[in-house]
Amino acid sequence: MSVEATNAAASASAGEERVGLLRVLGPVHIWALGVGIVLVGEFMGWNFSVGKGGAFGALIACWVIGLLYTCVAMIDSEVTSTVAAAGGQYAQAKHIMGPLMAFNVGLYLVMAYTMLEAANAIVVGDLLVILAEQTGYEGLDPRPFVLLIISLLALLNYRGVFMTLSLNFVITAAAFVSILILFIGVQPWKPGAILQHQGLLTELPYGWIGVIAAFQFGIWYYLGIEGTCQAAEEVRSPSRSLPLGTMTGIMTLLIAATLTWYISSGLLPWQYLGQATVPLYDASRMTGSLLLQIFLFVGTLFAATASANGCINDASRAWFSMGRDRYMPQWFGAVHPVYRTPYRSILFLIPIAVSFAFTGLLDQVITFSILSGLLGYTFMPINMILFRKKWPLGTIRRGYVHPFHPLPAIVLMALCITTFFATYLGFGIQLLAMMTFYIGVSLWFVMHRYKFVRRADQFTMNWPKPVGY
Repeated sequence: MSVEATNAAASASAGEERVGLLRVLGPVHIWALGVGIVLVGEFMGWNFSVGKGGAFGALIACWVIGLLYTCVAMIDSEVTSTVAAAGGQYAQAKHIMGPLMAFNVGLYLVMAYTMLEAANAIVVGDLLVILAEQTGYEGLDPRPFVLLIISLLALLNYRGVFMTLSLNFVITAAAFVSILILFIGVQPWKPGAILQHQGLLTELPYGWIGVIAAFQFGIWYYLGIEGTCQAAEEVRSPSRSLPLGTMTGIMTLLIAATLTWYISSGLLPWQYLGQATVPLYDASRMTGSLLLQIFLFVGTLFAATASANGCINDASRAWFSMGRDRYMPQWFGAVHPVYRTPYRSILFLIPIAVSFAFTGLLDQVITFSILSGLLGYTFMPINMILFRKKWPLGTIRRGYVHPFHPLPAIVLMALCITTFFATYLGFGIQLLAMMTFYIGVSLWFVMHRYKFVRRADQFTMNWPKPVGY
């Protein structure tokens, strides 16, 4: 081989090593990622809390869990704007708490988003079945549509993050507008004209224990807002975009959640609302307006699509980060040389999401997603307290400093414990099965995978040594 050929090969090799994720995202994309993943919770899933605690119990759960997620958003905004790396909470755990916690947090993220993606695909399939029945076609099989939506969104994510999240912004905004249109359409300024709160709202059917049980599905209003952190390595200005996109995202969701409860509880009896698959669409049908039905059909479809799209983005980034750091086989840590996306991680997670979506068990799939997310939230207070203890204010540059520390961490931990109890009341077996799974994979990591981890290579932040070291 000639000297020129040797040098060219060396340059090509060096170029391949330098291939990384593109920094092309701004605050709008972060908002679209966070709200896009979560907004589907306003169109389905949250209403199972009504079946646990009645309409008023679901409203209490909506606001209490909203406080939980406000704490999550505040903590995430500080830590992730400082630890700006792909993987979000996984990257935080890697730098602050160590490999075993990072491995578990990475799995929490992958499982939560993959199960949420499967739930979204189920909703798309069920929505098309409902449409087919309304137009006189019985027996439509939703599974081909489930496979199609997951495959198309995976292809979109494969081709590039900027296009993916730009689309998410458009369809997420459209879905949010459909909620506003329905709110205006039910004429809330004329109580009793369309909305029938006086006749439909009842006292707590199962008492306060039902309210606590409702906390589990109250999470569905907001589950996934922490996904804004997954794009930290692809944001142009992490210190500005991540806090701004995350905090505006949680504000948007608090408004959307309250409007959703208000509309649905005024149009549907709590007994039906507590088991409906697509409650907002069903509420629009109760108005008798074909135009509102069309808006909410499109809004539900867009919300589920945007959520599944964001979930593929977030789950693949977490899995990619674990592969890059040798927590999983390095094969998953590859970046596409042209599209600059974690393409192997995207492709690997497709059959997992499809297999869970094919079960059609929406409440079960939602529960597994909630439990994985809840385990991740339980880690955050500990992580935040250690972060402030090891690197006090003034020792490193932070993009955002959340106020009232350590109060948000304490409130978050208390609400996580309460929600675990709420989950145990309704899905105790699933909770124990999930805990057994994570204990088992932790043992596998310690005994078989930890030896591949290069701890020194993972600490990528240019920080001073922690206080006390």
